[in-house]
Amino acid sequence: MSDSQYTKMTREEIAEEQVGKTAITRTMAYALLGAFLATILTVPIIQHGIEVRAGFAAKGHWVWPKAYDALRIPGNAVKAYHHPSHQGFWDKFQAANASFMREVKAYEKALEEDSFVARASLPPTQAMTAEFLGLGNEQVFLGRDGWLFYQPEVGYLTGEGFLNPHLLLSRSRSGHAGEAFVQPNPVKAIVDFNNQLRERGIHLIMMPAPVKPMIEPERLSKRYQAPLPIPLQNPSYAEFLKQLKAAGVDILDVSPALAKAKLESGQPQFLITDTHWTPEAMDMAAGLLAEHTRGLNLLKGPELSLTRSSQPVTNTGDIAAMLKLPADSKLYPKQSVTVQPVWNGNAPFKPDPAAQILVLGDSFSNIFSLEAMGWGASAGFVEQLGYHLRQPVDAILRNDAAAFATRELLAKDLAQGRDRLAGKKIVVWQFAMRELGVGNWKMIPLKLGEKRETGMYVPAAGKTVEVRGVVRAASTAPRPGSVPYKDHIVMLHLADLESPDDPAAAGREAVVFVWSMQDNNATPAARLRSGDTVKLSLRRWSDVTAKYEAINRSELEDETLMLAEPNWGEPLK
Repeated sequence: MSDSQYTKMTREEIAEEQVGKTAITRTMAYALLGAFLATILTVPIIQHGIEVRAGFAAKGHWVWPKAYDALRIPGNAVKAYHHPSHQGFWDKFQAANASFMREVKAYEKALEEDSFVARASLPPTQAMTAEFLGLGNEQVFLGRDGWLFYQPEVGYLTGEGFLNPHLLLSRSRSGHAGEAFVQPNPVKAIVDFNNQLRERGIHLIMMPAPVKPMIEPERLSKRYQAPLPIPLQNPSYAEFLKQLKAAGVDILDVSPALAKAKLESGQPQFLITDTHWTPEAMDMAAGLLAEHTRGLNLLKGPELSLTRSSQPVTNTGDIAAMLKLPADSKLYPKQSVTVQPVWNGNAPFKPDPAAQILVLGDSFSNIFSLEAMGWGASAGFVEQLGYHLRQPVDAILRNDAAAFATRELLAKDLAQGRDRLAGKKIVVWQFAMRELGVGNWKMIPLKLGEKRETGMYVPAAGKTVEVRGVVRAASTAPRPGSVPYKDHIVMLHLADLESPDDPAAAGREAVVFVWSMQDNNATPAARLRSGDTVKLSLRRWSDVTAKYEAINRSELEDETLMLAEPNWGEPLK
């Protein structure tokens, strides 16, 4: 077409004329196709190769990449699908499809953190966006002057009231943390728990621990230029307290005291890059609880002669760990604090099951006490409460899920015939306030049962036994960086045991706790599925309870397994 012809046509007519007439050589077409295929195939091929190599190194033979686990899991699901009313082809197909989709989603989530692309790109990208753009991630808000905040805690304050009827209805339908049903109303659970304890003549003290943005809002937003005389709160909190007081629940809220202490001293009440309070704020809260408890005049017995020492501790905050920054990043440095370990003579103060007071607590109680958290040991909330009371204290502690986790542990002890409430006069229920808006407030009955033999295998007390078994079921593990704790334990149900150390294990089943996450890194156990074979060294859980009981863990929802005596497992190559 000549230039003169073009001048007589509009732009739209010229474009229409030229559409579909782009000339491209066959060589160029093949080159572009090859580049496209290389782009979409190179990453998964390399990822598969890395997984095969890792599997070979661990097991000594070629193994399928994890991506193909999803193809074999549905078969196991169908084999286990034995309910009489669900024997039709369609039901089995649905069971297999549901299992397949769960495995696909689990693998996709694992790739978000564990693929070679994620490991190579996420830390430097996060460091760049944090330093130059002031952006955190889905779990972390960047505050002012190097402070960090946990998203669910900010959401607790900025969201709608947790007792709002339509929010309660929405949460009850949505499920939470992989559960099929959520009881979202904390008032119902707390009143029910209080009434059950009252029937046994036990006094409940409910002690919600304030969360960081309530007390330190000026570290998060420029809207607040100075410390506040009263803490911020969720819109439903006043109604929450009103309903509990009407039901006769004893409440100790230390939030106003922490806000006042900050205003008077000018010192922060929370750690800079961590979700938890400072040692000083925790000690003040323990002192207030001791004073409140003494006013009830329920605890009897001689006073203990307890002492405290001072110990400097330096650690990285749990929120900083959730950012997944490069190991050499100086953007959010470690913080140093001084903790006060409590001593009973020459021995560290430890919870006493014979004590008249029992504390149910979460990570706010574990911080400075549970050594695995990195902030010292024997200097936590329970130890400081014992120091101020000069009395022995019993404790059931579990990081996270405080809306139900510690009550479940208590109920499990009772169901197994161990009366953890015998001789108790007071139960303190400490939980982080964010649980009011996100927790599953299950109604948990406290029924004393009888010790039953389940037939599950456990080694002799004090013995370590090597076993090989097939995974029948595994509880869920969190994705590293998605939760405010760096360690996690899962429960495995093993079958078809073999042991070179103990013939009594042959063919038996066992319940085993194993690490699924350590220092914010997933372990191989986090990816175990039904049908996998594992080799472990086993010890009775009771042999290691003092060391691992307080670490957050997930369990299988099966009554027989819940009542069985569990083991602690360490992987063997």
